[in-house]
This record gives sequence, structure tokens and C-alpha cells, in this order.
Amino acid sequence: MKAVVWTAYGPPDVLHLDEIEKPAPTDDEVLIRVRATTVTAGDCEMRRMGNPIWYRLPLRAYVGVTKPKRITVLGMELAGDVEAVGKNVTRFVQGDPVFAATGIAHVGTCAEYICLREAPDEGAIAKKPANMSYEEAAAVPVGGLEALHFLKTAAVRAGEMVLVNGAGGTIGAFAVQLAKHFGADVTAVDSGGKLPMLSAIGADHVIDYTREDVLGGAGNVDVIFDVVGRLPFSRAVRSLNRGGRYLTANPRPSIMLRGRWMSIVSGKTVIQGAARAATEDLASLRHLIEEGKLRTIIDRTFPLEQTADAHRYVETGQKIGNVIIIVHPQEETA
Repeated sequence: MKAVVWTAYGPPDVLHLDEIEKPAPTDDEVLIRVRATTVTAGDCEMRRMGNPIWYRLPLRAYVGVTKPKRITVLGMELAGDVEAVGKNVTRFVQGDPVFAATGIAHVGTCAEYICLREAPDEGAIAKKPANMSYEEAAAVPVGGLEALHFLKTAAVRAGEMVLVNGAGGTIGAFAVQLAKHFGADVTAVDSGGKLPMLSAIGADHVIDYTREDVLGGAGNVDVIFDVVGRLPFSRAVRSLNRGGRYLTANPRPSIMLRGRWMSIVSGKTVIQGAARAATEDLASLRHLIEEGKLRTIIDRTFPLEQTADAHRYVETGQKIGNVIIIVHPQEETA
């Protein structure tokens, strides 16, 4: 099968289209014919090992010290069709359209096929939303699950003021929509070119961080979701109302330590760290999508053989929503 193979740490040129062995499902796995996957900022960080050093060292120890060994194909989310099932699989049958997040242990969606466990310890898999294309559905699992995890953990309530910093990307666009679904008044922050999209998906207020003081312009808020981790931490926490919650998916080590202390002494809660994907949460997202409550924003699509170009584009920081890799076009038969 064709796959985009990751041969070294570094720029997008380390990605190469190659032929590798097609996987076969074990008794508890499904074999998925990948229709579409994505390239996210997280994929680019992993490719070049550009993560913060406190995360990079254990990640490199897991993946390979000098070059990728344990993981040689990138990509952490997909939409596709079940081609075969192991003998113990009960939730899926051949031909089922599915979408999934792989988790770090099973990265490898930039390929024509992948095997995933029906009930994964890490990651999530569910039937694809009936009202979404494969390209639209492929962009849901990573961003949707991260956004849902943080907003549920923060127990966002109707009438609360929520600020989403980095609202125009993979996680942020779903955070805006989910916060609106929970009844919040939402301020979305990103660069100017992304603001029309953010208004279109329901943001009540938008702030161009290149032109305005984000925290000064927002006033006091109940929840700050700093998706990109770039707000000044102390000032952000001070701007929260009493009982407020500060959420960050990308905490720096200093914030990890200060956040615990701040949660103890300030009457405000700091929620940080990566979400753990759960199949029931992915199924919840599917229901919201089928009810018309969530939609995917697609910036550009690339064929599988242009995955390196997709990485280059994502690294410009200009993407609005999601960048999609089309592996098997929807009109293509198995």
C-alpha cells in the first residue's frame, strides 16, 4: 500500500511517498481503508520534534532517539471504511463508514490502510456522521475531542463568558461551537484573516490579537481556553471572575507548576494537559454533528502524494480551520 513515510526529524522534505506492507487486523481490530486524514500543527511539531523539551525528550525516547523507528507514518485522525474485521469485533462490520482518533501509540493515518482496535485503550473510533463527507469527518476527532474534554472538565454553563485564544485552528474552531452549544457568550481570538470564519460559526465577539490587547478587550470572563498557550498566564488568571477556569492544552512547565498553586490559593481553577480520547465522546460529537450543532471548517485539501506540501502550508500559521489529506477520493471504489 502507499503511505507517506517519515524518515528523519526535520523539515517537510523528510516525508516521502513509499510502498509499505498492508496491515492485517488481529482478532480485536478493524482494518480501515482511509479515505481522508489531516495535517495539524501537532503533526508538524512531531515531524520536526519541535515540541517543548519537557515533552520532546520522552517522545523522542519512544519514537526513536536519532530518527523515527517505532512510528514511521504520521497522522492521528481519519475517516474511512471498514474493509475487514477481526473475529472478536462486534461493533463494526465490513463497509461501515467510520471516523477515528488514533492516539499516540497508533499514529499512522497518512496511508491507504490502518488497523485500529475496536475498543482502544488510547484513541477512539465511531461510525461516521451521516451528514458529513469523509473529508469533513476526518477533521473532527482530534480537535473535537480536545475541545469537548476541556469544556466539559470546566463545566461551562449557559450565560458564562468564554474566551477562546487560538480559535481559528483545529481545536479552537470546535471550542467556539461547543461553547455556544453549552449556552456561553463566546469571544474568539485569532489573526484578522480568520475572524469572518469565527463569526460565521457563532462567536459573539472576535478579537484580532495582532491589533488589540486580548485581555484588555475581553473584560472579565468566566472561562479562558488558551488553545495555543500564548497568553500571559498571571494576567489571564487575574482577568477571570471568581470561580473562573483557565484551560490550556499546551502548558509550559512553569505554568504546570504555577497552575497547581494558583488553583489552591486564588479561588480559580487551572485545567491543563492533553485530553484522553474516548469513544463515547466521539459518538457524542457525531450526534451533535447530525443535529446540525457542529461543522468542520476546511481550508485546503491535498492528495496523499502532496502531504509534505500540506505540512509546509500548516507551518505558515495561516490555515483557517483544517487541512485535509485525501487518500482515497470519495468517488473511488474499493
